[in-house]
Amino acid sequence: MAKRIITISREFGSGGRFIGEEVAKKLGIAYYDKNIINQIAEESGLSPDYIQESAELSPKKGILAYALAGRDITGKSVEDMVYEVQRKVILELAEKEPCVIIGRNADFILKDRDDVLNVFIHGNMPEKTKRICQLYNVSEQDAVKMMTDTDKRRMTNYNFYTDQRWGKASDYTLCLNSSQLGYDKCEEIIMECVK
Repeated sequence: MAKRIITISREFGSGGRFIGEEVAKKLGIAYYDKNIINQIAEESGLSPDYIQESAELSPKKGILAYALAGRDITGKSVEDMVYEVQRKVILELAEKEPCVIIGRNADFILKDRDDVLNVFIHGNMPEKTKRICQLYNVSEQDAVKMMTDTDKRRMTNYNFYTDQRWGKASDYTLCLNSSQLGYDKCEEIIMECVK
């Protein structure tokens, strides 16, 4: 079966977002990343800034704090509510049209569909560090800290809301090292696998 939905999970600094955007352009399909934040915010009643910070990343304190933080009498936290709205939005987008969806546990949320290609983009530390330094105009030390913090928070969120491990190759259709393959080759491989 042809794949009409592409989900891209990625390590911070690997270029996964850029690769996904280029694949969507070249295939002429919709691209969803930060542009779904407003939809999640509208449906949840929370601010877009809060959604941007919380929909894909765990709080900085780690998994135990995440599991126990701010739960109401039913046992649900604000993060749980955000995840449920995010899940609903992603399911609706997948029904609506062919698209590329970046992050937000989309690979897990859409795991029961046969028309999804789940991709994980990773890279080598020197290349990711250099990219982050250039993109954010920070020192190497700050780039490494940003990378470590962001990936840890993505992993915590993913591991908390799914029954999978973030970045584990067997949970994805395709794992690509953008440092070794380059962005263009990653894009080519993804587009070839969609056919």
